[in-house]
Amino acid sequence: MEAWRRRRNIEEFSKGYYGVCAAGGMLSAGAAHLAITPLDVLKVNMQVNPIKYSGIISGFSTLCREEGASALWRGWSGKLIGYGVQGGCKFGLYEYFKKLYGDVLVNQNKGVIYFLSAASAQVFADVALCPFEAVKVRVQSQPSFANGLADGFPKVYAKEGFYGLYRGLLPLWGRNLPFSMFMFTTFEHSVDLMHRKVIRRKREDCSTAQQLAVTCLAGYSAGIVGAVISNPADNIVSSLYNKKAASIVQAVKKIGLANLFTRSLSVRIATVGPVVTLQWFLYDSIKMLTGLPASGGVRRHLKDAELLGFNQAAP
Repeated sequence: MEAWRRRRNIEEFSKGYYGVCAAGGMLSAGAAHLAITPLDVLKVNMQVNPIKYSGIISGFSTLCREEGASALWRGWSGKLIGYGVQGGCKFGLYEYFKKLYGDVLVNQNKGVIYFLSAASAQVFADVALCPFEAVKVRVQSQPSFANGLADGFPKVYAKEGFYGLYRGLLPLWGRNLPFSMFMFTTFEHSVDLMHRKVIRRKREDCSTAQQLAVTCLAGYSAGIVGAVISNPADNIVSSLYNKKAASIVQAVKKIGLANLFTRSLSVRIATVGPVVTLQWFLYDSIKMLTGLPASGGVRRHLKDAELLGFNQAAP
C-alpha cells in the first residue's frame, strides 16, 4: 500500500484531479457506449416500431436481413463523441459537486449528497449531449436520414433550426436525471456495503484487483437500477425525436402508461448494465493508473479519512 501511496502525484480536488476525472469520464463513457452501439440501434427501433421489432433475437435478425449487418453500427459517431462529451461532464462535475456539497452539508446524510451531486452534474452533461442525441436517434431509426454526425447536424438544423437540436432536452433530463441520481447513489452505497459487509476491509487495504472487482459489481447494480427507473423517459425521448408524438403528453398517451415501463426494458437492461459496468471499470482504472484511489465515499474535511475511505498520510 505504501508503494500505491507513493505513486500519487496528483492532489485530490486540485485542477489536475478534476481534469483526470473529466478525461477518464470522457474516455470510459465514449468507449463503453461505442461498444454497445448494436444494442442501442435495436433498442431505438424497438421503441419506435415495437410491432416489427418485438424481441432482441428477432429484432437483430430483422435488422440484418433488411438492412445488412452494417445497420447495427448506425450512429456510432454520436455514441462515441456525444456520450464521450457527456461522460466527461458527468463524471468530472460529479466529483466536483460531491466535494462541494460534502463541505457545505456537513451534517447531511451521504445519500442526499450523492443525489444532489449527480443531479447537478447531469444537468450540464445533458446540455452537452442533447445535439448529438438528436442526430443519433434519427440516424439509427431512419436509415435514409443521414450517415452520421457530419451530415446529420446540418440536416437537423436546416429543417428545424436550433430548436431541433434541443427539442429533446426536457425529456432527456427526465430520463437522465433520475438515472444518474439513482445510478451514482446505488454505486456509492454498493461500494460501501461491499467493503463493510463482504470484504470487511477498507479500500486502502485492498489490492488493485479487489478494488476494481468492487467497482464492477457496484457498477452493474447501479446500471440495472438506473435502467429500470429511467425507462419511461427513454421511450418518450425516442418517440419525440422520431416525430411519433408532438409533445410529452401525447407521447405518453400513444405509448400507454404500462408500455412506458415495459417497452424495450429487456434490451435496455442488457445495454445499460454492461455499459455502466464498463464505464466504471475504465474510469477507475484510469484514476488508479494516475495514482488516485478507486471511486466511492464522501470527503467533507481534509482530516476526515474515514468518510473518504483512504488514508490521508503524506506520500
